[in-house]
Amino acid sequence: MNKADLIDSVASATGLGKPEAGSAVESVLNVITSALQRGESVSLVGFGIFSISERAARVGRNPRTGESITIAPSRAPKFKAGKGLKDAVN
Repeated sequence: MNKADLIDSVASATGLGKPEAGSAVESVLNVITSALQRGESVSLVGFGIFSISERAARVGRNPRTGESITIAPSRAPKFKAGKGLKDAVN
């Protein structure tokens, strides 16, 4: 399922038109993205938790030359599925 399919599903499930459903889906994604950018987590009870994982700086190797390089610290989004989602899938 891609974003367009998700918008179609939301439109048919809620009775909204496609433009309104598209705006709703976009708004939800933007709110989650904004919260993660601020370092907050987003918890949807029964669905899961979106959060940020902090990766520390580390030393790696260039596979071509074998030279040591420093890999900069970074932040990555992560998702942990909730019990309701796990139960629905299994």
